Amino acid sequence: MRVLIPLPDRDFDVTEVSVPWHVLTRTGHEVVFATERGTAASPDPLLVSGLSARLLVAPEVREIHRELSRAPEYTKPIAWDDIVPEHYDGLLLPGGFTPGVRQYVEGTVLRRKVAQYWALNRPVGAICHGVLLLARTIDPATGRSVIAGKRTTCLPKHMERGGYLLLTPWRRIPHFQTYRVCEQDEVASVLNDPAQLALGPLLPRRGQASDERRGFVVQDGKYLSARYPGDAYLFALRFEQMLR
Repeated sequence: MRVLIPLPDRDFDVTEVSVPWHVLTRTGHEVVFATERGTAASPDPLLVSGLSARLLVAPEVREIHRELSRAPEYTKPIAWDDIVPEHYDGLLLPGGFTPGVRQYVEGTVLRRKVAQYWALNRPVGAICHGVLLLARTIDPATGRSVIAGKRTTCLPKHMERGGYLLLTPWRRIPHFQTYRVCEQDEVASVLNDPAQLALGPLLPRRGQASDERRGFVVQDGKYLSARYPGDAYLFALRFEQMLR
């Protein structure tokens, strides 16, 4: 199967991209990356090196990311304009936590391609700000978000605010506050019923390669959603199962 993973030019989350890529390629799927102009993307530097990376990114994920950074599909992505939705069996939308992700969430070309793919009724997975991208993607047939009628999860408000308070004063970069309105509030506003939004345990347990069950995901038909990097292993495994 062939899976498309769009990215912003910079600031994507290392875990949310590396883990799905690893799971998908190791199970025989082809992954195609896409950026706005077809240039290689750069991850959030906070998550690549130094003490912050050691604290926020698991050792095995850092190793997977080093492998990813050398992969030809990553170093030579296609441009968003060149995406042909019908050519893909799955669409996976990762996220990130800094202003660089706005290019990805706000990209009109990308949202148009996502809407076209959604209409094919094929597997779509979104984690973190990937869910926000879907919330802002309009179904031309209804004039509403493509996920308006779906059960979903997203980055919870308490995680977003907690991460902002923890990281921003330290690095002087607005981590975990891509927008002033929390993702949870915006996602809830596009749903037919707020009860469609499930946020999982208040105190999340971070999934690992050895125990992905600690993560939390919500599946509604061919749509799979997850909250944050701690869900990435379970998210990737469930998405791979959807492709079979």
